[in-house]
Amino acid sequence: MTVHTRGRGLVDITAQLRDALDRSGLQAGLATVFVQHTSCSLIIGENADPTVQSDLERFFARLVVDGDPLFEHDAEGPDDMPAHIRSVLTGCSLGVPFHGGRYSLGTWQGVYLWEHRAEPHRRHVNVTLIGH
Repeated sequence: MTVHTRGRGLVDITAQLRDALDRSGLQAGLATVFVQHTSCSLIIGENADPTVQSDLERFFARLVVDGDPLFEHDAEGPDDMPAHIRSVLTGCSLGVPFHGGRYSLGTWQGVYLWEHRAEPHRRHVNVTLIGH
């Protein structure tokens, strides 16, 4: 699937994943979700309070600062290497179990693509469903 981002921030992809599971007809198994990029990531996070997302952004902005002179790699701007570091810290794939044709996510959990670049991007996400 393709996910369009607006720049740095989280994009809820839970509904798109549910659509893929519904179309598959599978009832129980495991979804592997993988993003094909090195400057964004996938997380399972809080889906009810948007301040959680802004708090995560502020924490990562403090942890990995854009334009830090420590970084040599800046071919695409001051957010280039920080985006790679944020991606490595959070990961490019998730395994999400499903049962009864529904993901086994908790009440307040959603699946998010986390864009770490300042500019909008089109991101490609592979979803592999294994089950019965």
